Amino acid sequence: MNKELINRVASLGMLFWVIKIISTTVGETAADYVSVNLKLGLSTTAILMGVITIIVVVWNFKQKKYFPPSYWLLIVMMSIEGTLITDFLVEKFSVSLLTLDVIFTIAMVLLFFLWYKKEHTLSIHAVNNDTREKFYWIIVLTTFALGTGVGDTVSEYLKVGYLYSLIIFGSIFILAGILYYTKIINAVLAFWIAFIVTRPIGASLGDLFIQPAKDGGLGVSVASINIIFFVIIIAAVSFLTVKSGANRKVVN
Repeated sequence: MNKELINRVASLGMLFWVIKIISTTVGETAADYVSVNLKLGLSTTAILMGVITIIVVVWNFKQKKYFPPSYWLLIVMMSIEGTLITDFLVEKFSVSLLTLDVIFTIAMVLLFFLWYKKEHTLSIHAVNNDTREKFYWIIVLTTFALGTGVGDTVSEYLKVGYLYSLIIFGSIFILAGILYYTKIINAVLAFWIAFIVTRPIGASLGDLFIQPAKDGGLGVSVASINIIFFVIIIAAVSFLTVKSGANRKVVN
């Protein structure tokens, strides 16, 4: 098969969305755990996670195809980085959440425009060359940073609360699916709406679990949530890795 025709990102399905949402939740809780619970601080955590992310980026790009371990590890690291970028700008530079929401939205729209102008498609089923893969991951990081800000804006700044934020963003996710299946919007638009909104879904879910009851959370320990969700991710990715290996044998 021509290498240029090999897609480099995950195929869609129920398991894709489950892992994606759990990964974004881990991004929210893991960043807090390393920064606060391990007492490394926001700056040190940002540097440490940045180095790990760069290593995983190099590993994933070397595959030149979809490889579940490297792809999903990079999703997790991008989720952590997105959280840290937003938190760093808010806490260290006192940038308001609303300002960040606007900046990241403009950046995301601009990236989509540049991607489409150069490649004439935004479909994840056609991420089969270096240029498209670069655009894909830059947009993924941007959506994570945007989703963190929007999630915090709705749940904390607007005082909607974590549970109701989860319901709001979950409803948008479901609506995107309904609009697609009723042919009101196309598959590409439906995917990116759903993909973008999974970040505030994950952030709201993470905060709902780990925040104390007095702040509207359930008060579950950050360590417990991280362990449980990491185990789920590892199990799911292991299944996908074995499945993809089996599929290659059948094709060959």
